This record gives sequence, C-alpha cells and structure tokens, in this order.
Amino acid sequence: MLIKDRIRGYLPVVIDTETGGFNEKTDAMLEICAIVIGIDKMNNLYPKGSQHFHIEPFKGGMLESSALKFNGIDVDNPFRMAVKEIDAIKQIYTKVYAELKQESCTRAILVGHNAFFDLGFLHAATDRCKLKSPFHQFSTLDTVSLSALHYGETVLAKAMRKANIEWDDSCAHSALYDTQKTAELFCKIFNTKPI
Repeated sequence: MLIKDRIRGYLPVVIDTETGGFNEKTDAMLEICAIVIGIDKMNNLYPKGSQHFHIEPFKGGMLESSALKFNGIDVDNPFRMAVKEIDAIKQIYTKVYAELKQESCTRAILVGHNAFFDLGFLHAATDRCKLKSPFHQFSTLDTVSLSALHYGETVLAKAMRKANIEWDDSCAHSALYDTQKTAELFCKIFNTKPI
C-alpha cells in the first residue's frame, strides 16, 4: 500500500503552531512545526523528519500576554533564532510539494490536535505571504476526535497516557514537541487494526 491509497489520495502532514493569541487574522504565529507521515512495507504509518521554525511576529501582529504566558514564548529572546513568517512557510510548503509529487498524492491534509486552530493560522499566514497552499482548504484529521473515539480522551496529555506514549508536561506547548507527540498518537491510532 502507498500513502496515497491510505487516505483518499491525501498526504497527511502533522502541523502544530504556537501563537500570540486565538485570532488567526490579527494574532502572530510565533512557532510552527510540520511532520510528513509516511507508510512502511508493513502498511504502518510513521512520522518522517520534522521542520521546525521560530517565527518573527508579522508587522502589526498582536501578542496577547495570556497566550505568551501559556506557551512560555519570549518573543524578544535572540536565542529563538526566529525567521520571517514567509521563509518558514515557504520551506514547509517546498517540502510538502516535493512529498506530494514523490508519493503521487493529490493534496496534503493537515493532521493536528484541534486541527481547525492550526489550519486557520496556516491559511492566514499563507494569505499574508501570498503563497499557494498544498493543504486541503477545509478538511483535516483531528486527533481530538480520533482520541475521543479510540481512548475516550480529548486532552492531548491524557490521550498520550491512555495510548502508553511517553509524555512530559514540562515540554508541552512547544510546536516541535507537540507535533512529534501528535504524530506518534496519530500513527498509533491509524496503525491499530479495527476491532
């Protein structure tokens, strides 16, 4: 089986964003991570390598103090090595388009925990950067719903524990960590044979 045969021609890509608030139109994206999902010879899904970027707030982008307190991001810390939003999104899209071609998939589909949130911020950044998105415009694969169905949990940390996947609360709310863990959870659920 090829990855295109697993989900209707779609290439699953796990995305997590950390942001300066909840409004994708006005609030800055501060961090993003993307992990393309592959399929092995045993037809098991697995996470490929990650692309992770700290992002400079776009001009005029809002930063809510409560959001920064929640995700622990210090926007002014020079060690963040933040890049421009357009550079991060372009690099992710270049990789996704290459994977789409290699795997003969029609579109990428965003996988996330509360995926609509990340898709909204990704769409807003794409529009600001005047880029063409490889992602389906509105369809997502949400590990909230998958976890509720499979484990009876919707909170990521609780779903991880139910799935027997290692979880460290002190690392949560980093785009890199959350994407890696969401990818593990997604693959574990999809690799479990239906009852």
